[in-house]
Amino acid sequence: MTYSIRSLVPADLPRLLALNNAAIPAVNELDAEALEALVLHSHFAVVVVDTNATEIALGFSILFVAGAKYESENYRWFSGRSSDFLYVDRIVVADGFRGQGLGQVLYDAIFGAARREVLAEVLCEVNLEPPNPGSIAFHGRLGFLEVGQLATENDTHVVSLLAASV
Repeated sequence: MTYSIRSLVPADLPRLLALNNAAIPAVNELDAEALEALVLHSHFAVVVVDTNATEIALGFSILFVAGAKYESENYRWFSGRSSDFLYVDRIVVADGFRGQGLGQVLYDAIFGAARREVLAEVLCEVNLEPPNPGSIAFHGRLGFLEVGQLATENDTHVVSLLAASV
């Protein structure tokens, strides 16, 4: 299979909601309204697809730039640190397609967007509690470095705050 990126379209939302909620606890649970609001207010939202079946999203990413009206604790932390970034709010790959390079395809698009917008870094977070060792290793291979840690959701989650130069 070969994969490509396309812009997220409204018809993708039901599938993306299912993908998102199947990825809990790596991402937080959303309802249809919350997902729609995230996409609406994001700077950039893309899906990764099989080049021969472009109507079926196999993964997605939702991104924000500095200055967005977004209340995420993690985004606010990064906003206090920098004003020159592309923030990865979430990146999700469908179960059964992980380990096949889709995350790399998504991040290639993310870094490409950051370069086009002349942004200094890409920022994201990965769960330490509950642990997500696969994601930590993946982001390390992409050159992300920890710039902080944050306890969120009434100390039920701890995230590693990561940055990679563009």
